[in-house]
Amino acid sequence: MPCKRAGFTLIELLVSIAIIGTLVGLLLPVVQAAREAARRMSCSNHLRQIGLAVHGFHDSNKGMPPQATYTIGSTFSGYSVHARLLPYIEQQSVHDRVNFSLGYAAQPEICRLKIPLYRCPSDGRDETRVDGGVEFYPTNYGFNIGTWLGLDQQTAQGGDGAFGYNMRHSFAAITDGLSNTIAAADVKSFTPALLDGGMPSAPFSRPPESPAEVLAYGGTFDKNFCHTQWVTGRTLQSGLTTTFPPNTKIPYTHAGVVYDVNFTSARVSPTAPRHGYRVVTSRSYHTGGANALLLDGSVRFVSSTIEQRTWRALGTRSGGEIAMIEP
Repeated sequence: MPCKRAGFTLIELLVSIAIIGTLVGLLLPVVQAAREAARRMSCSNHLRQIGLAVHGFHDSNKGMPPQATYTIGSTFSGYSVHARLLPYIEQQSVHDRVNFSLGYAAQPEICRLKIPLYRCPSDGRDETRVDGGVEFYPTNYGFNIGTWLGLDQQTAQGGDGAFGYNMRHSFAAITDGLSNTIAAADVKSFTPALLDGGMPSAPFSRPPESPAEVLAYGGTFDKNFCHTQWVTGRTLQSGLTTTFPPNTKIPYTHAGVVYDVNFTSARVSPTAPRHGYRVVTSRSYHTGGANALLLDGSVRFVSSTIEQRTWRALGTRSGGEIAMIEP
């Protein structure tokens, strides 16, 4: 008698493959969502640790770290808030190698170091960028320098945010309240920029009300300029402004491609000191908004739909506005 062989028919095999494919299609978005939720939580924890570091610095130095130090008429090479917080994020050995009197450009071995706490796990672009012959490593967290003015080069003073050039004020200067003032928030590395654009018609002009107003100033386009240098105190590298809410697009077309850009009216110049205005938007790899660290040390996920006036109010340290983010 012939014996029967156990096995699948071709039709059964095809049906099994179809079922498996359907299950994978159903489960994959769930798995991806779970992974993104974990990355967002990790990113939030990074900001929370940065908040603790700000408080540790304040307690030890009786004031907050400056955005950078700058002397009128000098060539800028000032270290960032990120660099000054190194001892408070378990990076004492790196901090000990930094000579703050030399400036970052004279210490390229520091500039190219990767500091894991300053990177969002959702940013897949794990690489350095060379600028002016120096290799730099990026960051995904920008410190709040205010709504619009970045630096008045004639007085060496910063803007109206929590941090600024040469500003070492204590928490007592944050009269809007620590829980109502942004310390830092998500930013995207390698963000394009318009550099050295036009200037407002008069000093201390109001912030632009729309992206179109920003684009009208023009500037020199750089495809990968912003937030590629954690060590640098420049706003476009380690800071942000609250001109527009998180993830607001400023669409600039270059060579037929539309880019979402940041803006600066004038970079630091020892020969032509001017008011420097910045639009450096908080952008996030997390859908729907951005993680924001408040000066009280708490972290909130802020929706991209937050009102512009509320976001700006949260960006000032002593504007007198009444604004807060719901837990």
